[in-house]
Amino acid sequence: MGPLEGFTVIEIAGIGPGPFAAMMLADMGANVIRVDRLTQSGLGITRSSRQNVLNRGRRSIAVDLKAPEGVALVLRLVEKADALLEGFRPGVTERLGIGPDVCLDRNPKLVYGRMTGWGQTGSLAKVAGHDINYIALSGALHAIGGADTGPIAPLNLVGDFGGGGMLLASGVLAALLQASRSGKGQIIDAAMVEGAALLMSSIYGLHGSGQWSDERGHNILDGGAHNYRTYETSDNKWIAVGSLEDKFHKLLFELSGLDEEIPAQRAPEDWPRLIEKLTAIFKTKTRDQWCEIMEGTDICFAPVLSMAEAPNHPHNSERGAFIEIEGIIQPAPAPRFSATPTSVQRPPSNIGEHTEEILSELGLPETEVKALLSSGIVGQED
Repeated sequence: MGPLEGFTVIEIAGIGPGPFAAMMLADMGANVIRVDRLTQSGLGITRSSRQNVLNRGRRSIAVDLKAPEGVALVLRLVEKADALLEGFRPGVTERLGIGPDVCLDRNPKLVYGRMTGWGQTGSLAKVAGHDINYIALSGALHAIGGADTGPIAPLNLVGDFGGGGMLLASGVLAALLQASRSGKGQIIDAAMVEGAALLMSSIYGLHGSGQWSDERGHNILDGGAHNYRTYETSDNKWIAVGSLEDKFHKLLFELSGLDEEIPAQRAPEDWPRLIEKLTAIFKTKTRDQWCEIMEGTDICFAPVLSMAEAPNHPHNSERGAFIEIEGIIQPAPAPRFSATPTSVQRPPSNIGEHTEEILSELGLPETEVKALLSSGIVGQED
């Protein structure tokens, strides 16, 4: 099992970054128990439970959190857990009776991870939002896009997953380490707007030094430069070059066949002209032909692969970067550990699939389990 074997995490089911953080912890070997609603919340993008890759690796118990008996069950789970993850708006878990004060009173060593868009405090704290809104307020969205496109949302990678789920997971890991030393848990306030801003640290540094313009498509890393952008090939596919350093920049000219004296790569006045020339050059060959010329060299080159293509690329195949679970191709656990390898413990669970199993582990007699099921306090997906 992975490096988190022996740790138990309670995940109060949500959407986006919370499940992503829980998936990462489960991939690392934690015993993650997802507390699902008895009925669908109507939030997020609808799909079947088995197709929701973010829910892989965990067992599920379905509980009515509006019933006192359901709250009591969750608190019993908390007593034996190392961490809890929740992604409600501020104040919701307090109203449900499973807020941090109650949980830490039951289990002083508990790490209580809270995932929100705006944070637990501030004027926007209780307002609804999604990834695109959080990265807009962080400055990240404004910086992403072409000179003529306006801001372009980079899927929901920057807010939900990079600035949200990974931020929460790293916070939980740090707090678990501290709890193992001090015997005391704590509350983690992970906000996507702040996580997205944190991902922009380097760009803010460039901006502060005068090396980054607020004008999109005119900077070294946003497609404004000829040596760090994508180009279309003759078969209407795309390649990506990132020849930033001088020796790589020189190689770009040599392997592309651009026949002119190599200018200073950080001379923005040359970029539009060089982009125009390289655009025409890269249009003369197919993507595969450019791969034959450039892939495997130090030009800093890669073909732009679709999600259907990426798992089959030789490098990804050699590394086992993608796996297939119940017919769904998906990224494998990462990062890799030499002594405690990670793995996917199980496919995504149906809602409440392990309800009876988890209740039995809590020590509830079979008669009480049956009574809870018949009363609708707990249940499982049909």
